[in-house]
Amino acid sequence: MSKTIAILGGTGDLGTGLARRWAKAGHRVIIGSRSAERAQEAAAKVEGAEGMDNLAAATAADIVAITVPYENQLRTLDAVKEALQGKILVDATVPLMPPKVGTVQLPEGGCAAVNAQKMLGDGVQVVSAFQNVAADKLQSGEELDCDILVAGDKLAAREVVVGLVEDAGLRGWHAGPLANSAAAEALTSVIIQINRRYKITAGIRITG
Repeated sequence: MSKTIAILGGTGDLGTGLARRWAKAGHRVIIGSRSAERAQEAAAKVEGAEGMDNLAAATAADIVAITVPYENQLRTLDAVKEALQGKILVDATVPLMPPKVGTVQLPEGGCAAVNAQKMLGDGVQVVSAFQNVAADKLQSGEELDCDILVAGDKLAAREVVVGLVEDAGLRGWHAGPLANSAAAEALTSVIIQINRRYKITAGIRITG
């Protein structure tokens, strides 16, 4: 069933890559940004997408995703906190801390997704996903050989996000409670190291 999905901070490669794939799957997609003008410029490059400021985008959406850098995560969410109540938030945040982005550095509280849930409160169902897929791969129209770990405290919310993963042309796996997002967030730094060493763009696959 078609949904209205807002992507906060969606003007970057990850956000527009997801927007492109979800719009192609038949969803109404709104790219959000602090600047409505910047959001509209990004949306103009994605067939079927609209652009709004983050608050307007979050208000209009059934489901909200956030694809901002770690340092902007909580500030962006705090500005739209009320608009997120009663909704699922798909959090793709990875706590990379330059210059050592290839070293695992999880934040106090356990992981970025758990900290988002604490800040937003029980009225928002935070589900973690999309940390381990390359943004440039999402931008392409090619079939992706990559799996997505989906962590969240509510089974029904995880199931919705697994469906969105599949709509994006990927395979989603229930990875347990939100605290398990720490594994996916940490794995990103490991993948960065692999990419550097082997000159590839790595993803993950679950086998067996």
